[in-house]
Amino acid sequence: MSTEAPQSKSAAAIDRAAAEGRAALIGYLPAGYPTVEATIAAGIALAENGADLIEIGIPYSDPVMDGHVIQAATTQALADGFRVAQVFDVVAGITAATDAAVLVMTYWNPVVRMGVDEFSRRLAEAGGAGLITPDLVPDEASEWFEASDKYGLDRVFLVAPSSTEARMKSTVAASRGFVYAVSIMGVTGARDSVSDAAQSVVSAARGAGAERVCVGLGVSRAEHVREIGAYADGVIVGTALVAALRDGGTDAVAALTRDLSSGTAKASR
Repeated sequence: MSTEAPQSKSAAAIDRAAAEGRAALIGYLPAGYPTVEATIAAGIALAENGADLIEIGIPYSDPVMDGHVIQAATTQALADGFRVAQVFDVVAGITAATDAAVLVMTYWNPVVRMGVDEFSRRLAEAGGAGLITPDLVPDEASEWFEASDKYGLDRVFLVAPSSTEARMKSTVAASRGFVYAVSIMGVTGARDSVSDAAQSVVSAARGAGAERVCVGLGVSRAEHVREIGAYADGVIVGTALVAALRDGGTDAVAALTRDLSSGTAKASR
């Protein structure tokens, strides 16, 4: 049996963007908001209008990291009967229609409740690239290491301004695909300016050996994308896209994605 790491769909998508002289654009949508079908349509619109990777969030009853816009969306999805297993329908619907790498972002409890191996198998079968796990740390992830290796899935862990040097090294070593750099302390949400801390977190992650670092939290406009894309490999947008979906449906998601993607080109040196 080969011991080589599986080919990373996330890394391939980020590298394709880099080869075109730009940062990768990563868009987040909550699964089941406003419906499963609408999430799929919005995900396809993301991919068709400039997003290289797509994060699909699993609605969770205690979303400690989410700002009010995303919380309201996930609360509605849960109230309307969203079930965790439906995330695989969302992923399959988007991957069948686009070339974007599709990751699931989830707190760890829903994965454990389904069974780590079962969840991973179903995600791989749906064409998913891997998992982003905001509340899972590498030293508690042995089951996930095993399942992600078995099914060829990416493991995206988070680093923050508060990460110690030792934690940064262990997180970078454990990640596959990219490292998710949180640019501010606190919850998600669109902001007028992007935290200066983002650049230092990216530098620290690179110093710890990260090949690809993407930045999220607080990005809402093309100028934010341009600012972050100058030093990061990818830029993650969530709240602004969820608000667009809420206010204007799929068309608004498409329009915002086109605008955001205009900021991904890196300045020629």
